[in-house]
Amino acid sequence: MTRPLHFGVTLPQIKRDWAECRDCALELDRLGFDSAWVCDHVYGVPNPRIPILEGWTLLTAVAAVTENLELGTLVTPPFFRNPAMLAKQVATLDQIAGGRVIMGLGAGWFQPEFEAYGNPFPPLGARMRGLEEYVQILKSMWQNEITTFEGEFFQVKEALCEPKPPRRPPVLIGGTGEKVLMGIAARYGDIWNNMAITQAQLGPKIEALHKRCADVGRDPGEIQVSQQCVVIIEETEEAAEASLAKAGKIYGGHMGAGLEEHGIWGTPERVIECIEKHRALGCTSFLMEFFGRDTRIPAQIFAEQVLPHFRA
Repeated sequence: MTRPLHFGVTLPQIKRDWAECRDCALELDRLGFDSAWVCDHVYGVPNPRIPILEGWTLLTAVAAVTENLELGTLVTPPFFRNPAMLAKQVATLDQIAGGRVIMGLGAGWFQPEFEAYGNPFPPLGARMRGLEEYVQILKSMWQNEITTFEGEFFQVKEALCEPKPPRRPPVLIGGTGEKVLMGIAARYGDIWNNMAITQAQLGPKIEALHKRCADVGRDPGEIQVSQQCVVIIEETEEAAEASLAKAGKIYGGHMGAGLEEHGIWGTPERVIECIEKHRALGCTSFLMEFFGRDTRIPAQIFAEQVLPHFRA
């Protein structure tokens, strides 16, 4: 059975206020998008002085004012928060949301914000081992009556989590590592998210994920493939090309990596073609950052001229 396409959108969070975020979330909910996302940073990357709203607090407020959007983080690292406490917070958020939370997890990478807030930032291998412990504790807290866990980094003793989330939150594992990280996704993930910086390598990355699934005896069809991406959508080719040039300067080599050759941009017709190319590789979820100061404008164009093509 063909998996339907999922279209999520990032919310205004950096150098924005609550009113802007709220208004965008309400509009996305009205327009029929599937999910809304925030990053889990406490500093405005890459400049710590850039204001940023805290992700989980923001999602809780968004949950209270929306009805249909699923809500998630891109992504929560293991050493920011105690996993059992976060499991309790997410369970409460999911009660508010009515079963709409997606648990986005990754290893973390921006060392200054860890250290400034008094959190450890061990080497990558240790962060990966911590990530694997983290996801096990979260899932146990949401499913089992009592959780006890004795790990290298995290310990939980007869911990309770009541009330449970209305549904066990799907777990998204985000990152590009083809061995360790994708191994964690194969063992524990419901969704694997490819970062924007490796959008051009989506096909080979999916093949690597399938190999990790084979290693653990899991059907790769059980894991949804997601792509984090900038989306530029304009009514005319001229406007799209002008926005593409601006986006390349603003996003640089991270979110803007390979945008012109491999990204999703152009008129609505071209955007549809770009999405179809991704779907042909096996991607069925798009976690999109619309380009524009007021992202409600491109979101409306997308909802009116792109979404109907994929939901007919």
